[in-house]
Parts: sequence; structure tokens; C-alpha cells
Amino acid sequence: MLPREDLLKQVENRETIARVIDRADQAIKTWEVVTTDFLSPPELAEAQKTFSQLTEVHIVSWGGYPQAERQRLAIARSEIPLDSTQVKLAALEIAGNFLFDPATHRDFLGALLGTGIVRDKVGDIIVLGERGGQAIAVPELVDFLTASLTQVRSVPVKTRRIELSELKIREPKKKELVTVEASMRLDAIASAGFGMSRSKMADLISAGDVRVNWKDISSASYAVKSADLIAVSGKGRVEVGEVMITKKDRYRVQLTRFV
Repeated sequence: MLPREDLLKQVENRETIARVIDRADQAIKTWEVVTTDFLSPPELAEAQKTFSQLTEVHIVSWGGYPQAERQRLAIARSEIPLDSTQVKLAALEIAGNFLFDPATHRDFLGALLGTGIVRDKVGDIIVLGERGGQAIAVPELVDFLTASLTQVRSVPVKTRRIELSELKIREPKKKELVTVEASMRLDAIASAGFGMSRSKMADLISAGDVRVNWKDISSASYAVKSADLIAVSGKGRVEVGEVMITKKDRYRVQLTRFV
């Protein structure tokens, strides 16, 4: 059995990580590969950090495509080979005519949850405009969802299983930029990365809309560092690159924005 209480010390997503530990104990006991439900980015980051301390088991994550935010974990004893193909996923097409009643990500998620399933069973959702959308889910719910998901907003839809290779993924656009700041404060670096005023960024931080490495940060003065990932709800992400000190003791920071 894994040292459960030791692993859960200083863990923010305690209930989720406890369930992952339970799955890991099962993997140790049965010598089988087990999978978790879908984890959100902060949960995934915390699980990966927690399991990096262990030698008894190893994990691999996969969400259907490289940039997937929500992913499942496969867990196995260290002696058992493990790769992303062992993370079981299913892709669904949700097709309808949304030309006159456009649906958002929230609409598709609401329709999926409206069938009675829980959020943990659904991965990423891809909105395709007037044609409908696509979703990733646990395979055991495919038959249920193809029968039950018949409407999104006011639009009748047909739901069917498709191959993961049929997902219409939009590659994130990158923008490289450099900023020179007096400090590495979150509000300063993020405002430069996202191209907005520092006061507006400070408001977003205090409102809980900003995460660093998928952790909620509510302090504008939080110090970021190289390799940190800053995410702002609805606005994408910024990765902090190389940081150099100028002759005037200011910080020259390379940033990459993903939109």
C-alpha cells in the first residue's frame, strides 16, 4: 500500500489525488494497468508531482491529442511497460446545423452533463462552429451518449463514435515576444505577455482568472520564473522563457504566447 497520508500532505486537490492513489494501490495489488477518470490541468499537474516521489508505480497521461487539457492517467507497477496507447479514450462527433443558433463550449458541455453523466467522464470538447462539435469521453459511455445526446441548445444533433484521428484539432498559434520589467511580478509579466494593462491584469488575478502552472494565484505580486506557464481564462497561455538581467538591473524576459 502507498503512504497515502504522506502523499496527501499539502495537496490542494485532495479528493481527486486520493482517488488516484486508490487506483495506484489497485494497480500494485492486481499487477494490471488501471486508468483514472479525466483530470483537469491543475489536478493532472498535482498528480504528476505526487507520483514523481514514488518508485513502486509509474504513470502516463493522455487526452487524445498533444495539446489536450483534460487527460486520463494510466497507472501500473514500475515493472510493467506503459505508454499512452493504454489510456483508453473514445471520440464522439456531435453533428447538427448550428448556423442560426451557434453553440459554445459551455453549451456542448451542458448538453453532455444533461444526459446524467459527471464531468470526470468527459475530456476536451472541440467546437466546430455551424457543423457542431466533437468530444472525448470514457469508452464505456459511448453507447449511452450516442443514444441520449440528441439536442444541444435548440438544435437536434446526431451523436456517433469517431476515431481519435478524426478529431479536428487546431494547432495553437505562437507569438514570441520580449519584455523588460523592473521585477518578475505576475501582474507585470502577464500583462506584457497578454498585451493588456497592468491594472486590468491585476483585476483578473484578484478575480481568480489567472493560474501559474495550473495553480490559482490571487496575488499580483507573486514572483514568476523561467519555465512557468501562465494561463488566463479565455485568453490562452503564456510560457516564460529565458530571463536575463540587464546592465540597469532590470529583467529581460522572453515570452511565448499560445492562442
